[in-house]
Amino acid sequence: MKLEEKLAQRSGGKCELCEAQGKLNVYEVPPQTGGYEENNILICGKCQAQIEKQEELDKNHWKVLSTAMWSEVPGIQVVSWRMLNRMKDETWAAENLDMMYLDDERLQWAKSSGDHENDASVDLHRDAFGAQLHNGDAVVLTKSLDVKGTTLNAKVGTVIKNIHLVKDNTEQIEGRIEGQMIVVLTKYVRRQAPKE
Repeated sequence: MKLEEKLAQRSGGKCELCEAQGKLNVYEVPPQTGGYEENNILICGKCQAQIEKQEELDKNHWKVLSTAMWSEVPGIQVVSWRMLNRMKDETWAAENLDMMYLDDERLQWAKSSGDHENDASVDLHRDAFGAQLHNGDAVVLTKSLDVKGTTLNAKVGTVIKNIHLVKDNTEQIEGRIEGQMIVVLTKYVRRQAPKE
């Protein structure tokens, strides 16, 4: 039986954190490796996006942790502990943390990512006007830019389609202008609304 099938059977086909149904993903709780069943959890896209800080933290969504934290699955316990720590300024999260118990080995695993030291804020790629940018978006330049290393001058109003977010730098995106892949600072672009 494949790992995903085992997790689906264990979870009853629901997200193991919020119990949402629908499309579920296998999430290997870092920094564990090896594909062990207890180190992986089956979660919905919303939980995964917020765990991985690709979406603003919806604190009301995570109130379900008061149930999930009691799971006997190590991966669920670790993720619950990390997420509760990210929201420890909320009374309900702090109370759940006070009740939660992890043995020394699981606590070490939970702390190993350093995620528990972060607050609930999320660094997202945002355009010059604060709109969130996503991979595949189209953006419009708000300033003429000389592209370093080329004779290319990208004019105000130039549309860059199908952008890619630079993974470790929320101030940069990548895209093609006149066939050349360039890096552009997010403060010089405006997200173009998708056509209906």
